Amino acid sequence: MPTYEYECNKCRRVFEIRQRISDPPLETCEACGGKVRRLISSAPFILKGGGWYVTDYPSEARKKALESEKPAASAEKKSDAASTTASTTAPAPASGSTPSPDSKKSD
Repeated sequence: MPTYEYECNKCRRVFEIRQRISDPPLETCEACGGKVRRLISSAPFILKGGGWYVTDYPSEARKKALESEKPAASAEKKSDAASTTASTTAPAPASGSTPSPDSKKSD
């Protein structure tokens, strides 16, 4: 059943009443007996079941898990970048070649 909102012209009381659509609108205020008019109000916005509001806003536990994953993920990227840089700057010796005498002096 829909809920209708009324306002009394005499005492300015605003009240709601549940009525069938087929019921005639109220004409008098229950409190003072004055004439009432039906107000136009917005429809209620009700969220039921699983939906966007559940999945789009993570819980506090999920937020903490996401925050703990961020530093680990950035550390992995840095180590991957460092290993990639190291492998591209130091070429591997060819098979069967011997190191030069200069390379042994740095040890």
